[in-house]
Amino acid sequence: MKAWLNRAGMVAGFALILGWCLLPVAWIVSMSFKSQEAVTNGSPGFFPSEGGGAGWQNYIDVLQDDQFARAILNSIGISLIATILSVTFATFTAYAVARLEFKGKKFVLTTALVIAMFPVVSLVGPLFDMWRTLGIYDTWLGLIIPYMSFTLPLAIWTLSAFFREIPWEMEQAAQVDGATAWQAFRRVIVPLAAPGVFTAAILTFFFAWNDFVFGISLTSTESARPIPAALSFFVGADPFNRPASLLAAGAVVATVPIVVLVLVFQRKIVAGLTAGAVKG
Repeated sequence: MKAWLNRAGMVAGFALILGWCLLPVAWIVSMSFKSQEAVTNGSPGFFPSEGGGAGWQNYIDVLQDDQFARAILNSIGISLIATILSVTFATFTAYAVARLEFKGKKFVLTTALVIAMFPVVSLVGPLFDMWRTLGIYDTWLGLIIPYMSFTLPLAIWTLSAFFREIPWEMEQAAQVDGATAWQAFRRVIVPLAAPGVFTAAILTFFFAWNDFVFGISLTSTESARPIPAALSFFVGADPFNRPASLLAAGAVVATVPIVVLVLVFQRKIVAGLTAGAVKG
């Protein structure tokens, strides 16, 4: 009886937490299917049919908007480039930190951690002036550089922990079999550290995709403005009556790639953990 009560309490607690976390998401999805009139009139209904539904028209209008379409392209390009560069540099740096002994290694790790924890808002002003002087304000490069600056330290810490768990003997065995240092690193070390690589890539992509402060401060036109910043400028036909239903549809569209990315990389991370396990 006690075991049954414990299980029931656990299930009830899990359901409560899950409902609490998913309620805002469900509400935004519901709002994205409502008409603007229903939202303006304060329709209390959770389902679109209760207060006037617009169906998929909101999503069609959002995707056909030139400003939002450009923002999607900007977010995809900037996030992918920042992720690839950050993970590539972090992989080499983390390997050196984990495998090599050199003077100042602890200082490098400490500095990286301090940079990762540095307030983003405090850098907006200096970067604004610096980027305008260098001519990279309102460009992809002007956003990729700060994204890499904040994601590289976290990626280095994540990957260095994985590299330290890989037995040094496996790399030495590959070199004994005739592999060069680069071949041993590329064919032995990196595959075993795949869980850390995917984790660092996901964290980097999340930061770049969800960023709002840099996106709205270091851009002035649609040429480089990402999705979070573009949604704040999306006012519709009437600037005094913001289209809440269209904004909800845009928020759902911006969230879908993140959900898909998590689902895809979650399987790869689990597979990497299983494949990279070393039996003692």
